[in-house]
Amino acid sequence: MSRYRQQDNLLGQANSFLEVLEQISQIAPLDKPVLVIGERGTGKELIAARLHYLSKRWDQNYLKLNCAALNESLLESELFGYEAGAFTGAAKRREGRFEVAHNGTLFLDELANTSGLIQEKLLRVIEYGEFERVGGNKSLKVDVRLIAATNEDLPALADAGEFRADLLDRLAFDVITIPPLRERREDIMLMAEHFAINMARELEMELFSGFTERAKRTLMEYDWPGNIRELKNVVERAVYRTNNPHLPVHEILLDPFESPYRPTGRIKTQDRITAPSTSTITPATDTPPANEPVIAPAPAPLSYPLDLKERSQEFEIDILKQALKDSQYNQKKTAEKLCLTYHQLRGYLKKYNLLESSAESMGS
Repeated sequence: MSRYRQQDNLLGQANSFLEVLEQISQIAPLDKPVLVIGERGTGKELIAARLHYLSKRWDQNYLKLNCAALNESLLESELFGYEAGAFTGAAKRREGRFEVAHNGTLFLDELANTSGLIQEKLLRVIEYGEFERVGGNKSLKVDVRLIAATNEDLPALADAGEFRADLLDRLAFDVITIPPLRERREDIMLMAEHFAINMARELEMELFSGFTERAKRTLMEYDWPGNIRELKNVVERAVYRTNNPHLPVHEILLDPFESPYRPTGRIKTQDRITAPSTSTITPATDTPPANEPVIAPAPAPLSYPLDLKERSQEFEIDILKQALKDSQYNQKKTAEKLCLTYHQLRGYLKKYNLLESSAESMGS
């Protein structure tokens, strides 16, 4: 059982978190698939490890795989293995994760990123415990307990046809939803102290002198969009920057990118090449002088009947797009302009499928 203790770094005393631990204790002994849902940085991998080490399979193999890290063909080969000659470079047969995890547990993170082909093969393994290697035609039988995790809304993806509903039904024998850190604020300082002490030990400090009241307020009042992973980074950074075992941590730097010299955007290479010199630019005749206010055009007259919900959504989308553009696609600045929290803005962007276009514009 020592292997379990090494894995078990779950800390917390909030009721919502204790309920999760109780749910884990109930489902862990059963040979049923489990779906773990939570925002990034909430500890989904630790939850999966706890499920394995509290199960009857604790002394068998426990394998992990991030489905977002591989494309479809590589993921298929990694999960199910392949036969010699299945593709160029496949000189000999290779066992996949399911074979290696036989009688044990396989944890698949970022499940929402899998393709329809992978989802179909996963469904067959869950239902019948069998699959074929890539390039093979012989069915192999395995006994593997599957734990899957995602930070996506899988029921919504299934309704939109982007995730197999039958696979979701099989995976969701039980669903463990991890509360974000902002919903368990009584655990923030408990974990902050834990991370700080470990960091002081790593830096070979003789002791850790705690946090000042101002530092504690900063930690407690922040919303932690990156959850526990972000808290760990912030605390460890604060301890190493203080670098004095006899002084309490007094300065908390939440954003390490914060700097008066931070680049605010990325200039396209094509723009650098084709942009005319300032001496050749003539102002457009319809552009108002810098000191004059810009007068918005009058709204178009309404024609009835109209779909109020649709028009309201179009209005919200236009505002979101304009605010993103005005903030150079920095979502934190966009949220501030719209008087929203970061997570509220992310919710709107996800609702209107603007997350991907926002990321593309940021990277362009």
